Amino acid sequence: MSYLSSIHIATNRTHPFPYDIPAIKYAKNIDVSNPITFLVGENGSGKSTLLETLACRLQLPHMDGADYNKPSFDAAKRLLPYLELTWTIDRPTGFFFRAEDFGDYLNSVNRTDAQIQNKFSDLEGKVPDHIISQMKENANYQLRYMRKNYGQELDAFSHGEAYLHIMEQMIKSPGIYLLDEPEAALSPSKQLSFIYFLHNHLQNHLSQFIIATHSPMLMAYPGATIYEITNEAMQATPLENTDHYSVTKSFLNDPNAFLRHFNAE
Repeated sequence: MSYLSSIHIATNRTHPFPYDIPAIKYAKNIDVSNPITFLVGENGSGKSTLLETLACRLQLPHMDGADYNKPSFDAAKRLLPYLELTWTIDRPTGFFFRAEDFGDYLNSVNRTDAQIQNKFSDLEGKVPDHIISQMKENANYQLRYMRKNYGQELDAFSHGEAYLHIMEQMIKSPGIYLLDEPEAALSPSKQLSFIYFLHNHLQNHLSQFIIATHSPMLMAYPGATIYEITNEAMQATPLENTDHYSVTKSFLNDPNAFLRHFNAE
């Protein structure tokens, strides 16, 4: 059983942006009752905008906290009056993960740390080092937030490991989890680790995942629902019939068929 059973954008407007993107035009009574639903499609098909609209309505926490006033959520907020959700059981907590937020967050932490280091540099040699260290720590609210939510500083991990660590820390309890391209920093082996993590979580918790992805590896999760978004429709599609799968499989079966013209240059 899922929490959210369907998503519907109740407008016939087709322009301007964001009404003209396929995921918004064709989001009509979309069944998301499966524990895992994938949204797939070309760049610009609107997968992220649809997830952002849903996250904004649910007010799910994200990497920056719970603030949806960033300009990147403006399109989502324009769609909120038209978003209709059908619930199976009461709405739970959850988390919204965007690949872009991950990089922005780490950059912000590093900028803040550099500013704090510069701010207290004049005290070096005048105040005991342990006092300066404590003052820096008290001033760096982002570092405290990172430790509280993710266990430790993320620079202790590689980029991909930090990615996984965040998701493992934030996906611990029953809830709705919206993930936008979680594979972005993950190698193929780490994508497999993430698949195993999803499976283990669902074995122990009543949770629901709606995931926008380009990864055929993630899409292969057994029993998941895949919605392929094209310029003509948004419809449930078997893995083997998606463009992502067929293009990847064709390329891996015969790379030279795609690249042979390079040898002629």
